[in-house]
Amino acid sequence: MSRTRRSDRRWVRTLTGVEEPTARLVCFPHSGGTAAVYRPWSSMLPADVALHAVQYPGHADRLAEEPASSIAEMATQVAAELLRMPPAGCALVGHSLGALVAYETARALRANGSPVHHLFVSGAAGPWLAGGGTTHQLGDDELWAAVAKLGGIEPEIADQTELRDLLLPVLRSDITLHETYRPAPDAAPLDCPVRGYYNTEDPLVDADKVAAWAVVNERGFSMRAWPGGHFRLLSHPDELVGDVLASLMESGVPR
Repeated sequence: MSRTRRSDRRWVRTLTGVEEPTARLVCFPHSGGTAAVYRPWSSMLPADVALHAVQYPGHADRLAEEPASSIAEMATQVAAELLRMPPAGCALVGHSLGALVAYETARALRANGSPVHHLFVSGAAGPWLAGGGTTHQLGDDELWAAVAKLGGIEPEIADQTELRDLLLPVLRSDITLHETYRPAPDAAPLDCPVRGYYNTEDPLVDADKVAAWAVVNERGFSMRAWPGGHFRLLSHPDELVGDVLASLMESGVPR
């Protein structure tokens, strides 16, 4: 399968047609994930909330591009595009790798005088526990099987060798960024509420690892769990979206 296709080089994709939103929900995919993962959320949001999702280079219509070299690079690019948008209350949501990119994007936005109003992190250990792991060093077959076992690869494509060979390099790159991530040692606490999510049968993340997010901010931390594995919150988005919207209303994000 060819890697040459038309590429949209934008990082932030708009998934709803809200012309003058009072709030923005910006979503960050997991390793190997694309902006399309969050498209089902569009029907669950109030009419005045714009839904955006990040498309990493090397993914979907950016397949021909080289993957990002660091999470900090990803965050800088996303923040730059968000800063060019008309003002609106902004909340960030990230799952797994996306939680770390969302966190670094929140830091970048604050450094540019535009702090976010809420950060939601799912299926990810706190930044100081997030690094480590050797999955990115596995052979192709083992890495693909490991991600498939977690539910991160659709069963109908798991056995397609040609598609596997196309997707493996960027999947390995994403997992490498996640497992080699280290937060800035002098990172100042965020000034927005942070809420963490995890699933009780997730082999990668437990309550203690999610609770480690409490140190990244000064405006309160909370967390919630549901049954299921690592990708349960993405396959059943209504639970997560409902909780995100309730938290935004409670914290008073501009609407």
